[in-house]
Amino acid sequence: MSPLDDEPRYVNPIIDADLPDPDAVRVGDRYVMIASSFNRAPGLPVYASDDLVNWERVGDALPNGTPSAWFELPRHGSGVWAPSIRHRNGMYIIVYPDPDQGIFVVTAPDPAGPWSPPRLLLGGLGLIDPCPLWDDDGSAYLVFGWAKSRSGRKNVLSVVPVDADLRQTTGAARDVIDGGDIDGWGTIEGPKFYKRDGWYYIFAPAGGVATGWQAVFRSRNVFGPYEERRVLEQGTTPVNGPHQGAWVTSADGRDWFLHFQDRGPFGRVVHLQPMAWNDDGWPVMGQAVDGGPCEPVLSYPTPHGTAQGRRTIARSDDFANGLPGPTWTWQAKPAADRLVPGADGLHLRSADDSGDLRALPSVIGQPLPGMASSSRVRVALDGPPGSRAGLAVLGRDYLWAGIVRGEQGDEVVVAARAEDDLAERVVLRADAGGRVEVALACAADAALTAIVTVDGREMRVDPCAAASKGRWIGAEIALFAGNGFGDPGAVARFQDFRLVLEED
Repeated sequence: MSPLDDEPRYVNPIIDADLPDPDAVRVGDRYVMIASSFNRAPGLPVYASDDLVNWERVGDALPNGTPSAWFELPRHGSGVWAPSIRHRNGMYIIVYPDPDQGIFVVTAPDPAGPWSPPRLLLGGLGLIDPCPLWDDDGSAYLVFGWAKSRSGRKNVLSVVPVDADLRQTTGAARDVIDGGDIDGWGTIEGPKFYKRDGWYYIFAPAGGVATGWQAVFRSRNVFGPYEERRVLEQGTTPVNGPHQGAWVTSADGRDWFLHFQDRGPFGRVVHLQPMAWNDDGWPVMGQAVDGGPCEPVLSYPTPHGTAQGRRTIARSDDFANGLPGPTWTWQAKPAADRLVPGADGLHLRSADDSGDLRALPSVIGQPLPGMASSSRVRVALDGPPGSRAGLAVLGRDYLWAGIVRGEQGDEVVVAARAEDDLAERVVLRADAGGRVEVALACAADAALTAIVTVDGREMRVDPCAAASKGRWIGAEIALFAGNGFGDPGAVARFQDFRLVLEED
């Protein structure tokens, strides 16, 4: 295939925001994609597309983490890691890992749900990144990796036979790929299992999230031995660590590969690569499809000839009926009474606040866009002294702007905290006697600026801070409400949240 200059083109990343570890399937003319959610709730976001380029969130397969009580506080770095999605016998099937518990399965007849409660398929610490394969004879297998932080091992892929309904294992697991046996290869993980022309293929990244490459392994036997090949690497492009994703065949028979790139504070963003198969039965990706090196394309004709739309996840929100839109997620399982439905704006009830926003459960967020952006919102607070509410760019480091209720009245505050700081650093403190609007701007290099407006009087602050990635996720634009330990709760009111992108 030779791209034509007059064809509509897309630009990578197609989703320039945090959507880690994508996997996807096509069912008829519809594409369905899922991603890791880690500690966020609801989890397992489900996206749908008609063209592989423009994606809409249609649901969430996991309302809360399991067990529910464990996730009532933010569990950064825990929760859902690299899931896989398949379609079989009229059902969508998601297999996902929780590295602290094991591998679970959820199913639904439609991507929008309802999704079944999770059932445990394989228990154990450090079991990650599972993907099922149903063989031609009706047998089924599951490939998965290992997290050293829980299991003491990594850089290994294992295969275990399972029943066709993914309810139990039917034999012992065997290690089929060990990166230690391949010179210079480390951190093999994120496998996806396929079969084509009598070959078993395992697509898996290697070399590390930000520094590695996409590999493909193949064998005539499901348990190996497997031979390997690099099929996509950074080369001369700015796309570092291009790997971990999904092979999808479009309705016209062309092949494509969805994968992520780690952009630090902007998260693990999603790219789309053309893909084909060479005469030796190996996949080629990216520029190699048209005779170039095995490096990512930065732009390419769209698979279905459609125009590319907005490439971010976060959206402006009027909080209709007092509820956040579908792009917001919680940092922990929300308490049943955390919101006040039907209110004017978003009325968010506070939680006990240690002074560290990373530990506060009463926080909702959206992924920070991967280009220069600014977000603003009107905020008011009703609660006892010591309560606070505001807008934050939240990661391992964070910056926030909002209202603190003191003994003598409300103050507007801008404060920052680095990962290793023992307390927040106050950058601005002023009287909040009037209507308060706060804004945070993030530059293309992740530098942050705070703007506080009280009754039309604007105060702009350079906090000497930058957006920071979280635990396996990018930074988030967040709204929060907290109260002192043991104090009565507070209610924060947020109105007219607006997000402006540099490209708008």
